[in-house]
Amino acid sequence: METSNILPKDGLVIYSGAVMSPNAADEFYRKLFSQIDWQPDEVMMFGKHITTKRKVAWFGDEEFTYTYSKVRKKACVWIPVLHEIKKIAEAVSGENFNSCLLNLYHSGAEGMGWHTDGERELKENGTIASLSFGAERTFQFRHKLSGELVSIWLENGSVLQMKGETQRYWQHRLPVATKVKSPRINLTFRTIVR
Repeated sequence: METSNILPKDGLVIYSGAVMSPNAADEFYRKLFSQIDWQPDEVMMFGKHITTKRKVAWFGDEEFTYTYSKVRKKACVWIPVLHEIKKIAEAVSGENFNSCLLNLYHSGAEGMGWHTDGERELKENGTIASLSFGAERTFQFRHKLSGELVSIWLENGSVLQMKGETQRYWQHRLPVATKVKSPRINLTFRTIVR
């Protein structure tokens, strides 16, 4: 299991690779795809309200509210499959999480632009554990000052952890990959400060 930092400076990103068998990852993917009440994401971009093709869901220990892109979300309470995956994220990271943002990308035509997870509700310098299911995709980091790029291939059933000052110094994105035709589900486990 990989435990070294993939960033050259100013942050800590640990990629553990696939932490479960392909069969287990595929079973989680099927359950997530069918059991989550996926909704189109709503964001504010350049002063305009936009509904994305990418779909999202938000879960937590309680009905947390969470704001990103100037849109307020309210968490649903954990369902069994998410509770199972949360245990894996916590075992790999050694952290305790109280919330999870889920993203469903229907194909490689859907991605996520450069951003940081620096919302005020999140624990400062807290760990974010990102688990990937389904289509394997490239994920990138860009240093805010130097522009340095770091790319990594996210496998089905893998865990990537963003820790420390990563959000302060680095942006990240999921670039569009038009050759990828199948869906990807991403779960980011977080700690909301009450």
